[in-house]
Amino acid sequence: MDNKELMRKAIELSIKGMLANEGGPFGAIVVKDGKIVGKGNNKVSSTNDPTAHAEVVAIRDACKNLNTFQLDDCDIYTSCEPCPMCLGAIYWARPRKVFYACTKKDAAAIGFDDDFIYKELEIPMKDRKIPFVQLLQNEGIKAFQMWESKEDKTEY
Repeated sequence: MDNKELMRKAIELSIKGMLANEGGPFGAIVVKDGKIVGKGNNKVSSTNDPTAHAEVVAIRDACKNLNTFQLDDCDIYTSCEPCPMCLGAIYWARPRKVFYACTKKDAAAIGFDDDFIYKELEIPMKDRKIPFVQLLQNEGIKAFQMWESKEDKTEY
């Protein structure tokens, strides 16, 4: 399958999931060596999981199928430019490339406006719509210190 055919698969997932009332109109696939190794469509409303975006669902599926936590040599095809959460998940998964169909402006035009999150990232934590308050750093840092000296850790 070429890139256009693979993108059509992601778009098909977006439509199928939306029509099944699983969530918004978003779909994604993960491809390795020309084979689809992970699939996902938005399932936020059907699973009551705000992290169940198409890209996250597809990444989870691919990682499970490939028995790994990184998607080396994989490509992601998504029906829409990833939101900030999915963008973070994509960078953590480390695929080779991401292909997308619609833009974040296209999504905003139908009510999926993630721009406020990008703007929130520029605001000091204490002034954000959801304030962030630091507590017990001296206690919390102990886990980091233990991780740093742990000899049998799996780094990522």
